[in-house]
Amino acid sequence: MDKVRWGILSTAKIAVKDVIPAMQKGRDSKVVAIASRNKEKADKAAGELGIEKAYGSYEELLESNKVDAIYNPLPNHLHVNWSIKALQAGKHVLCEKPVAMSHVEAQQLLFEAQKHPRLKVMEAFMYRHHPRWSKVREMVQGSAIGELKAVRSFFSYYNDDPENIRNKPEMGGGSLMDIGCYCISVPRFLFGEEPVRVLGSMDIDPELNIDRLTSAILTFTTGTATFTCSTQLARHQSVTIFGTEGKIELPMPFNPPSDVSTEIHLENNDGEKSLSIEPCNQYTIQGDLFSKAILNNTEVPTGLEDAVANMKVIDAIDESNKKGGWVSF
Repeated sequence: MDKVRWGILSTAKIAVKDVIPAMQKGRDSKVVAIASRNKEKADKAAGELGIEKAYGSYEELLESNKVDAIYNPLPNHLHVNWSIKALQAGKHVLCEKPVAMSHVEAQQLLFEAQKHPRLKVMEAFMYRHHPRWSKVREMVQGSAIGELKAVRSFFSYYNDDPENIRNKPEMGGGSLMDIGCYCISVPRFLFGEEPVRVLGSMDIDPELNIDRLTSAILTFTTGTATFTCSTQLARHQSVTIFGTEGKIELPMPFNPPSDVSTEIHLENNDGEKSLSIEPCNQYTIQGDLFSKAILNNTEVPTGLEDAVANMKVIDAIDESNKKGGWVSF
């Protein structure tokens, strides 16, 4: 086959508004099917997006021999269950972040994936595939700011709708799971290692029972990372990377616009400068990279072990908040 045939599990907003249109522009990806538990919703999405086939159940899509891979944007509490079902149906799986409700659950998905070595599985941390982040890590590893010592991240938006899945604890809601996972992934990506201990503090919404604001410190062997994430603050996102000889700042680090250039601001002993990255869609890139791994039978860009490791840090921050102290690994 010259393109991977994709099926989409659900008509989730991120799928129909962002991921599907982006993947449809890919060179190696073709979206051929979409499923919903409500057939009318599936038909509507398929019609609007020009998708060949709509199914009234997830099971029907997984049974199709015309689908090679599935994208799973279901609510967090359904990620592992339906990803495992997809693997058992012989489908490759790209699953939205966070990949699970806990690192134990993520490990269950990893165990299942190991039973199907020919199938590819990856967590959809789309930001990692943007060329701006590739350039940033290259700059850090190339000592553009000296020795990496600290990463500071902030990610927030305002949403207190009790009906929104991000505000339902039983579905994996809360700021740490929804956007704090990015703030954990970034320093792990840059330091190239796992933290040795974490300290977390959460502000729990008394009515929604989700963390509406979480702050944490992650200690690595050669530095630290700090972050704040919130689902009830003014919209903002930023990452600043500090080294012994300079710093790097990234505006809109996680979901920058795809139709304009993005910037990297560097300040070091040579002065200040901004690097411009050509416009691109990180969802398109993510889909094509995953599809290429299938077509060429090569490793996916980010292995599932990374998803398990990220979930371990999420769990540790939650544990730290509950016990009121550091949690070591």
